[in-house]
Amino acid sequence: MQTAWFSKPVVVSVGVTGSTRNLSNTQQAIELLTTHWRDTGSVKHQSALRACRRATSGDVSPDVAREAFVEAAREAHILVE
Repeated sequence: MQTAWFSKPVVVSVGVTGSTRNLSNTQQAIELLTTHWRDTGSVKHQSALRACRRATSGDVSPDVAREAFVEAAREAHILVE
């Protein structure tokens, strides 16, 4: 597995205090999706997790995974736009 880098970081608000994190690659996104996600199991969450894992295997481009992650973060109301 390789780290697939996004063309542009994704900024999300995490934790009780709402601190922001800049996610630059699929490994960071997978970590957030698997350990600190509010709505695990939603269709967009599962799609983002699958896309990020596929990007680390080289099956899809990092920006396909980024877009799926952005949609999941928007759905979870953690995307900072």
